[in-house]
Amino acid sequence: MSNNKAKKIDPNENVLQKHVAFFDRNHDGIVYPWETFQGFRAIGCGYLLSSVACIFINFGLSQKTRPGKFPSIFLPIEIKNIEKAKHGSDSGVYDSLGRFVPSKFEEIFIKHAKKNPGALTSDELMGLLKANREPKDYKGWFASYTEWKILYVLCKDKNGLLHKETVRAVYDGSLFEQMEKEHSEKKNK
Repeated sequence: MSNNKAKKIDPNENVLQKHVAFFDRNHDGIVYPWETFQGFRAIGCGYLLSSVACIFINFGLSQKTRPGKFPSIFLPIEIKNIEKAKHGSDSGVYDSLGRFVPSKFEEIFIKHAKKNPGALTSDELMGLLKANREPKDYKGWFASYTEWKILYVLCKDKNGLLHKETVRAVYDGSLFEQMEKEHSEKKNK
């Protein structure tokens, strides 16, 4: 995944919505669990991970993105309100309005990428997660760990490095489309 071109991110745009929009498979502005499942399958995840992800993601984010509405058994995530579902103990690369914060993105690699300034090892990733922990924010710790660990497992290179361009692509929303294309090409061979 490290050979993708870094995309210029407009820091005034809600790129968190773009990050999530990949999973809106029918493009109606709402992500249902079955769409989350389909999105995970599209990027090459197995049935088990896709099933667990759709339950936890939609259960965890649905009500937060639907303020003032009665809980729905269908666990919809409203993309227009996704910034309301930001969790604690994160990197701060998305601000409270879902905008990209370039200085926070660069800080990840300045502070944590010691062996290679353009990539994170597994140990460096764990250091990043520990550095971002807020006291007693167990849900935030779990959410951050899960997000980053899945990204690492799916996108590390053969040397165990998670490249800066890959991390940028997950933030700007383009990584999932790239992974879907690569997975589709592998299936068609």
